[in-house]
Amino acid sequence: MPIRVLVAEDSPVVQIVLRRIFAGCDDIELVGMARTGKEALDLLPRVRPDVVCTDLHMPEMDGLELTEEIMATMPRPILVLSASVQAEDTQNVFQVLNAGAVDVLPKPIDSSVGNWDDLKHELLMKIRILSGVAVFTHRRRTTPAVRVPTITREERQRAYQILVVGASTGGPQALLSILSTIPHNFPVPIVCVQHISRGFLQGLVAWLNSETKISVEIASAGAIARPGTAYFPPEDKHLIFDRAGRFGYSNLPPLSGHRPSVTVLFESVARCYGRRSVGVLLTGMGKDGAIGMLEIERSGGLTIAQDEASSVVFGMPKEAIALKAAHYVLPLNEISPLLLQRVFR
Repeated sequence: MPIRVLVAEDSPVVQIVLRRIFAGCDDIELVGMARTGKEALDLLPRVRPDVVCTDLHMPEMDGLELTEEIMATMPRPILVLSASVQAEDTQNVFQVLNAGAVDVLPKPIDSSVGNWDDLKHELLMKIRILSGVAVFTHRRRTTPAVRVPTITREERQRAYQILVVGASTGGPQALLSILSTIPHNFPVPIVCVQHISRGFLQGLVAWLNSETKISVEIASAGAIARPGTAYFPPEDKHLIFDRAGRFGYSNLPPLSGHRPSVTVLFESVARCYGRRSVGVLLTGMGKDGAIGMLEIERSGGLTIAQDEASSVVFGMPKEAIALKAAHYVLPLNEISPLLLQRVFR
């Protein structure tokens, strides 16, 4: 059975481009094309798509409101297709992700047919991935019960020096879930790698900054990480630590298809901080981060993997668990309480 896709897009040019792209795919069927979010919402129960692709800015009902309505009533995996990658617009993208959309892909600012050639493969790949994602009704005000695992005396006495986090598909929402609970006086630095489409990193950082109590910023080469601050590597650079604990950039080839790579960061942290490090691997496709988490585990550090039930895509955590690299396998809502109990003492 082909993957059924519903598109909400008000640009006639982009509609033509998308129709041509999907017409050339045997495994993807365009079952609806809506000009507004309202039209898409009306079509949804009739065409029953496997994946919804939506623009941000549309008349009558925008992408944010459409996402909120879909996730509250008829949950479907949603891909945000937007040319809004400027600083003043990216906040909207991450609001849509927080409302329940799964992933984001930038449209060309000039939407002529030729400019879609480079994005065509990535668009089709994301749709194929999202078609296998299980989504649930999105009720943002519910707070699941939290269970904190039992901790040994030795674990309580250890003083950790750094927290590193890796994520991919579904990661922005998972990162927000964790970082929003971290107090401003958290005693160690937090360093994150999030696989995200080019152009959206600065928006992710700005969005997390506005939603958390800690400072969130791009790591600067040569700087020493400060406690109570979350850092991200710049686009297209691996992030590493030198022997003095300073940030460094690496232009080595992508690892597992990614630069920055979670594994490159985790391995560097294992070498520099050893048993004083905490590694967390969140939702995401593929295996990036699994070997790096194993290095943290082997160095004596603490390792946590998100469980299958709470992951949007159970790829990266699953690989780490298979390597026996995770001390704890936890639902997303239980990761932060454990970190606060173990690190914030």
